[in-house]
Amino acid sequence: MPAPQMQRSVPEVLQDIIGNIEQIIRSEFRLAKTELSEEACKAARPARTLGVGLLIGFYGLGLLLLAIVYGLAIIMSIWLAALIVGAVLAVIASIFIGSGTTKLKQLNPTPDKAIRSMEENVQWAKNQIK
Repeated sequence: MPAPQMQRSVPEVLQDIIGNIEQIIRSEFRLAKTELSEEACKAARPARTLGVGLLIGFYGLGLLLLAIVYGLAIIMSIWLAALIVGAVLAVIASIFIGSGTTKLKQLNPTPDKAIRSMEENVQWAKNQIK
């Protein structure tokens, strides 16, 4: 004799579907959180480069100001040396700042995988309800 098949009611089926959707949504939020933390880790190195560039830029500015002071107070050769050093530091700083900002612009802060997966899950849930 064949085993009797259990018939589930519509509310039970809908309750299971809603429970599954809730679980999927929680998983999607965990995925999005993971993606965002990965992007933050990727941003750390260019941010350090930007910071180094800014620090060298501040030193360059300090030396340029020192050059102005020496230029006003002393003979030409002293301030000219300080001006050259300050200009070189300013060029190096601009290279670091440019490199850091370029790398930061290349980062993708949106959780693409989570968004795609969420869209797929919504479509799946719609198909299950039909």
